[in-house]
Amino acid sequence: MSERVLIVDDDRSECELLDVALGRRGFEPTWRTSASAALDLIAVEDFDVVLTDLNMPGMSGVTLCERLAANRPDMPVVVVTAFGSFETAVAAMRAGAYDFITKPFDVEMVGLTLHRAVQQRTLREEVKRLRTLVAQSQRVDELLGDSEVMQRVHELIGEIADSEAPVLVTGETGTGKEVVARALHRCGRRRDRRLVAVNCAAIPEPLLESELFGHMRGAFTDAHAQHKGLFLQASGGTLFLDEIGTMPLELQPKLLRALEEGAVRPVGADREVPCDVRIVAATNRDLHAAVDDGTFRSDLFFRINVIHIELPPLRARGNDILVLAQHFLDRYATKASKRVTGLSATVAERLLSYPWAGNVRELQNCIQRAVALARHESLVVEDLPVRIRDYSSAHVIVASDNPTELAPLEEVERRYILRVLEAVGGNKSLAAQVLGLDRKTLYRKLDRYKA
Repeated sequence: MSERVLIVDDDRSECELLDVALGRRGFEPTWRTSASAALDLIAVEDFDVVLTDLNMPGMSGVTLCERLAANRPDMPVVVVTAFGSFETAVAAMRAGAYDFITKPFDVEMVGLTLHRAVQQRTLREEVKRLRTLVAQSQRVDELLGDSEVMQRVHELIGEIADSEAPVLVTGETGTGKEVVARALHRCGRRRDRRLVAVNCAAIPEPLLESELFGHMRGAFTDAHAQHKGLFLQASGGTLFLDEIGTMPLELQPKLLRALEEGAVRPVGADREVPCDVRIVAATNRDLHAAVDDGTFRSDLFFRINVIHIELPPLRARGNDILVLAQHFLDRYATKASKRVTGLSATVAERLLSYPWAGNVRELQNCIQRAVALARHESLVVEDLPVRIRDYSSAHVIVASDNPTELAPLEEVERRYILRVLEAVGGNKSLAAQVLGLDRKTLYRKLDRYKA
């Protein structure tokens, strides 16, 4: 869709020149020869950006900026001024203009400046929309978001919450696997009983059996009292086994039996004790590969993998990044009693372009830090950690689908462009900004890719 630009200049020939030049660069131009006529048109039509001369008879370009800043703050204004008239340009910026261009100007530069202004407007509107979405949402933390991939996760949670079937949640570290377990428990029929969580990787191997199944007094040295294991503590509710891929091989048959029989044998006991738990397990490891290399039992894998939920990495969730950022901003601003209410468009741009290797946990850390340092009502780039504000998408190396394959440079570029487009939810303006391309160039490349 073409970007609508309103040209305002008392010189008719200048308007006609810009009309033709910008039309060739993908814009949809309209022009008026006075600021008052431009305001009359804006009252009945919407434009993505206004390009105005400053020195005009009647109402000046500065006054036009002031009127639009008061009545249409969402509509960015780019002003054109004569070379050397920087005082007038500064006055226009103070009046609310987005940027200024000096005469004589290069039409390509005008086009790029207008594109940037429109992208800033798009980001501001998106941040505003997502702020409203966060305020209205009843979902929590990492499950916030309306991207297609997260909608599928929400739907699946709703479908299986009341089921008794074991669930395996997979995904990179920091994607919110425990949050999924808590959502399944909260939405299911076991919600009034306990959810007990254990990180299998955090407990020393000799103690894990006792922690899970319990032990009798005197079962081993230092067993001075009987201990009720986590299976029995969670009976009637849900047991979340995090990092199950790290479970010792010799303990896996005992876990399998407990799941199949609905009973556990505490260490040192001579009989099994019935227990009723729903199992939700999670891992960031490839359990298929672990089964193949013999470090994870296939029968246990099939027992816990009745229903599979795969959480996407944050970089594949598009504008969910901004939803989550606003959510964390609201949380930490409230805790700190600071009046920080939103993200600037430039901050939104940085957050969308960063790859988030630590996923939602890294984003949460970033926003907590930014709120602590914030001195303005909206977060600005200077509030972000250096690694994020200085990040360039050029740092990203795109590997082939086959690590042993060496692809031609054009093919690597094609894969990366399509990957970025997917990551920003198909928003071509944002994709162009992340890629460092003007939108016309991106469209030309996508047309060549038939994408």
